[in-house]
Amino acid sequence: MRIGELAAATGVSVRALRYYEEQNLLTSCRSRSGQRHYPDSAADRVRLIQELYAAGIPSRKIAELLPCIETGEITPALLDRLTAERDRIDGRIHELIATRDRLDAAIDAAANAMRQGVPCPRPKA
Repeated sequence: MRIGELAAATGVSVRALRYYEEQNLLTSCRSRSGQRHYPDSAADRVRLIQELYAAGIPSRKIAELLPCIETGEITPALLDRLTAERDRIDGRIHELIATRDRLDAAIDAAANAMRQGVPCPRPKA
């Protein structure tokens, strides 16, 4: 598939796909005219890259982690990296849940105030 097709299939910009190649996260073959061509499996790889980016993992670490995630071949050092990233993500999840809970409390307080026709309470500092 060509770069535009991969972009359309994954919802990722052509520019991002070129960046992934620059970072050695994605590879393509070139046609005689210089167009990039990707295997069908590239769409799954791009989705995985996007998930890892969304988890806050930088491209340098993604490049280290992708081979063991995709093949299952792992060294003790890579296992430590994967575990550390998972633990970091778990910590971030807990922070996000706490933030969501605070937002829920603010939403509930505002909704209750509106139902009672009183001004919304000011948040506590």
